[in-house]
Amino acid sequence: MLMKVVLMFLLCWGFTSSEPPVAAPQPRSQTLDFGFVPAGVYETLAYYEPGPIGLLFHMVHGFLYVVQPNPFPKDLVVKVAQNKLGSVQAEYQKVMYYEVGFIVCAALGLLFVLLVPLVGLCFCMCRCCDNCGGEMHQRQRKNAECKRGFFATLLFTTSVFITAGVLCAYAANQNLSSQLKGMRKLVNSNMRDLHTFANQTPAQIDYLIGQYVTAKKRVVSDLENIGPLLGGKIHQELEKEVIPALDGVLNMAGVKVERAIKAMRETKEALENVSVSLEILQDGSSRLAFNLSAVRSRLSATLKDPACALEDAAPVCASIRSSLAQLGIGANYSKLSDVSEQLARVNNVLKTDLSNIVQKGYLSFNDTPYLVKTQTQNIVAKVRNMLDDLGSNITSFSKTFPVEDSLSNFIKYISHTQSKIEDYYPQIDQIDFYRWISCIALCCMVVLILAFNFLGLFCGITGYDKHASPTTRGCISNTGGNLLMAGVGFSFIFSWVLMGVVVATFVVGGNLEKLVCEPYETKQLYEVVDTPYLVNPAWKNFIPGFLYQKPEIDLTAGNLYRSCKDNQGIYSALHLDSMFNVTAFLSSSVYTDDVSGSINDVRVDLSSIVLLESEGRHNLIQFSNTGVNEINYSFYLEEVNKGATMVDLLSFSNELEAQIDKLKRGALESALRGHVSSIRQIHSQLVVPMEQSMSTLNQSALLLQKTVSDLPNSINNVLNAIDAAQFLIAQNATYVVKKETDKYRQSIVDYFKQYTDWVKTSLEMEVATCKPLSNIVDTVEIVACSFIVDSLNTFWFGLGCCAIFLIPSVILSVKLAKFYRRMDTEDVYDDSSVSGTWHFTL
Repeated sequence: MLMKVVLMFLLCWGFTSSEPPVAAPQPRSQTLDFGFVPAGVYETLAYYEPGPIGLLFHMVHGFLYVVQPNPFPKDLVVKVAQNKLGSVQAEYQKVMYYEVGFIVCAALGLLFVLLVPLVGLCFCMCRCCDNCGGEMHQRQRKNAECKRGFFATLLFTTSVFITAGVLCAYAANQNLSSQLKGMRKLVNSNMRDLHTFANQTPAQIDYLIGQYVTAKKRVVSDLENIGPLLGGKIHQELEKEVIPALDGVLNMAGVKVERAIKAMRETKEALENVSVSLEILQDGSSRLAFNLSAVRSRLSATLKDPACALEDAAPVCASIRSSLAQLGIGANYSKLSDVSEQLARVNNVLKTDLSNIVQKGYLSFNDTPYLVKTQTQNIVAKVRNMLDDLGSNITSFSKTFPVEDSLSNFIKYISHTQSKIEDYYPQIDQIDFYRWISCIALCCMVVLILAFNFLGLFCGITGYDKHASPTTRGCISNTGGNLLMAGVGFSFIFSWVLMGVVVATFVVGGNLEKLVCEPYETKQLYEVVDTPYLVNPAWKNFIPGFLYQKPEIDLTAGNLYRSCKDNQGIYSALHLDSMFNVTAFLSSSVYTDDVSGSINDVRVDLSSIVLLESEGRHNLIQFSNTGVNEINYSFYLEEVNKGATMVDLLSFSNELEAQIDKLKRGALESALRGHVSSIRQIHSQLVVPMEQSMSTLNQSALLLQKTVSDLPNSINNVLNAIDAAQFLIAQNATYVVKKETDKYRQSIVDYFKQYTDWVKTSLEMEVATCKPLSNIVDTVEIVACSFIVDSLNTFWFGLGCCAIFLIPSVILSVKLAKFYRRMDTEDVYDDSSVSGTWHFTL
């Protein structure tokens, strides 16, 4: 069992020796830290939140969905874009079906524009002929008060709706003006981002090129440490290969010898513990027997006291007297044989410095890193020169592309464009001012009508006297009726103008929303733009066709926008690898066959290694003949397990004390308590030390019993493993060397692969990130759709509500004016008239 323990140690631990341990080899290829590419900070936030007016925008969008619920006509738009007007004309039904909502609404609006002036003219002529309410006579009705209140309520409600409409139009008008003023900040922010994009890109490219030094330094470091890295790995792999045949896995044999030495020392320590513990136990057993006998005698003498004859003490004394036989020793350690002879043999074996013998083999084996370093000096120097040449190639390659010139021209173009845009600002402000004035004028038309309506209602309601006859109504009430009729007149004058503006802006703004803004938000517009062969029948994709004359490249406007929206690099977004493939250049240039071939020239000769000399072999054989396996360990364990005494003295003293508690206080009781104290003192002074020695003896005996069961076979297995390891190192190390050299070469390649992968990832995600391009597109969408189209649609929506509600306003005003205006004639009822008819009076 000794060598089984040794083998278990060998499989679980590394060997220990007086020599400094071989440094653990580093991982084959460490992850390189190339730092962070200097990134430009873009300030544009291409996002628009309309605020409270957004509720109006959503309401208008809902109305347009009701008017036009049909899906986006992608096919028709594509045909129009491809100038296939003939095809579109042939499919006019689809166009009509799509535009049916707009056509119906526009037709109704035009009908309104045509009929309202005509109706107003007819209405005016009728009133001049005393028709259509033009006659200044009001017939008396019993429900006149109810009708007056009903008409007033409806007119007020209608006026409130008209007010809401004009407020909606006014809010849209003001929103457009304020947002157009804020547009400058958004445009300037985009231009600054473009400057940042152009100015930061050269520094980012230089940073990528400069990080080649990081990979180069790591490679040079590994080359300078080729001894610990390659040699240490060869050493480690050989160590793994030399595992005992018993386990089917080879490990380095020298480890087993060292573990054998350790096992010898452990065996020696165990034998010494057995010898010392046995001596202590034998001596302690004799003293314990003497003391227990003395206590037993004294107790017997005490129990002969006449007091024990008394009735209450007799049972207690009898019980104690019957238990005295238990006060004796348990184990007889004098029968155990001495181990001094086996200990002497082990000491004799250990007099030979087997560790020193083993270290002679370890010294040559542990020198593997040094051998590798000395044999690869020329190769390392050669590879370092190659690395310097590769750095020069990369720098030269970067200079072949006119990046700085292109970006310089781009910056000039940006500055020129920004200047041109700023030149248009005064014109934009002037146009917006005229637009704002025009919209305010339209709103004022409605406000004028509302003023007549509300003033007419106010004067009519406050000046109305229900006791006055129609011909005697007051001036205020009459003024209210006249104001209402003035509102009717202005309604006929202005409503058709309002509706004309509404129809024009509705057709334009509604179609822009449904055909441009809404498809852009759902990205269907990109599907139209990215339709193959849309711009040029010979180009599948027009962007790569225009940029690179390679229309087959999968570069679409949608993909370009999404890539820039995700802030990816312009290199990947525009597929610039089709023009100059940096990754392919780095992959073919940074790592060459010359570097690989140079590292493959590494050769290591390990045939001079001797793991165990003859003296160490002889010492291992002697160790198996020390006689440790001849000791009767079962007998040792049997005696140890018996215990020091026949009974636990503490328990015995506790029971004895419990018996004594039953006695009355007196001389007998005091004497017995003294004996209890003596028994406890014997336990603490003799039994406890013996139990500690018994524990040591038990553990040592168990250890020795485990180690001796298969001692000769284990020694033979160790020697066989040493021979196998020696053969492997001397004859078969070439395979290990080649395998580890390939791994080492691959680790060098991996550093360059990390560099190329990092360059590729950085080009795709961090260098010249094209977020400003998507921001420009989003800015155009915000200005065109969120600022202009939404405001335009909200404006016509508000004016349209006003124009529509002017119709009931006209009707109600005409009806209600009769109740407020002073009439020329009135109806008089004659009570004496049999017929009960009304008579007119002036």
